[in-house]
Amino acid sequence: MKKQSHITLADIAGRLGVSRVTVSKALRGHPDISDGMSKNVRRVASELGYSPNRMARNLSARKSHLLGLVVPKIAHFFFGSVIETVYAKALEHKYETILMVSHENEEQEVQHLQTLVSMRVDGIIISVSARLKDTRIFDWVKKMGIPLLFMDRVPDPPPKGSTAVIVDDYGGSVLAIEQALAVGYTTIGCIGGDRNVNIGRNRVQGYTDTLKRQGIPVREEWIIAGGYGTEAGYNGFMRLHENGQVPRCVFAVTYPVALGVYAAAKARNIRIPQDMDVICFGDSDVGSLLTPALSCVSQPTQRLGEESVRILMEMIDHPESVPGGSRVIPTELILRETCVASKGAAVLSGEALRVRN
Repeated sequence: MKKQSHITLADIAGRLGVSRVTVSKALRGHPDISDGMSKNVRRVASELGYSPNRMARNLSARKSHLLGLVVPKIAHFFFGSVIETVYAKALEHKYETILMVSHENEEQEVQHLQTLVSMRVDGIIISVSARLKDTRIFDWVKKMGIPLLFMDRVPDPPPKGSTAVIVDDYGGSVLAIEQALAVGYTTIGCIGGDRNVNIGRNRVQGYTDTLKRQGIPVREEWIIAGGYGTEAGYNGFMRLHENGQVPRCVFAVTYPVALGVYAAAKARNIRIPQDMDVICFGDSDVGSLLTPALSCVSQPTQRLGEESVRILMEMIDHPESVPGGSRVIPTELILRETCVASKGAAVLSGEALRVRN
């Protein structure tokens, strides 16, 4: 018997004494072929260890039935949840998904896009890295004729005519800050994010606009940028602490940033929520297990992934009928044990918490 990788349609056809066309149709379930013949072809294919040449089939069909998905990270509840949804929805359309991770590195991001184009994927979904500066790669992908959809993170400025599916970052931040104000806080800080991409820019804008609408001065020293991970939250809080004052409430722009804030507050013996309160943008499957349980703005990850695949499928099948622009997915405020008017909450005062180094 030949090695499995070398088994061809001709081998199966020779064993059965039929044509290669008959074998090909039988394996594809073509109605021209009887059920009996189809069963025989599949049986012999299995016995011989036949594996279809996907690339050859794709070339003849002019479609690869492959989608590319590029994300900044996967060790993150938000991206993990979105990735699972994209995989599941793509399979419903009989598409496989090739996952690439940029690790917030622009050079890797460019390399991943080039690789996906070389693999002849039918479309690409990308959430850009926070360090993205040069957007010419996206124009190149478009020039190569491959539909590209931005998901969650979009370059600034977005490429002309581009399509995106995003979360309502601005509106969600407004929800968070309005909740902090409703509890009674008037000294509110903001930690994390990067204004190079839309999510950081819009979340900070929602924070500052909401304070201004209430006539509360925006203190630039209480807006600490630095990224979207736990380290950004930890270092950002330490920078606030070094100023000698800590706002009564901190808005963390992502759930991992909030985790960093929790760790830093513990290191400085600042109690949450008794001394300082926290609310964040983004949820986690363990958010309710923190002590205290963290209130947050929840992003509908499943809807984001489903809508991204749905629109990309339209871009692949009907490229001229899909208009550019952004589809915005609304957010939801989830209240747990932080940033709520309940026993143990921080003192409701307009003054910042004075700290001793």
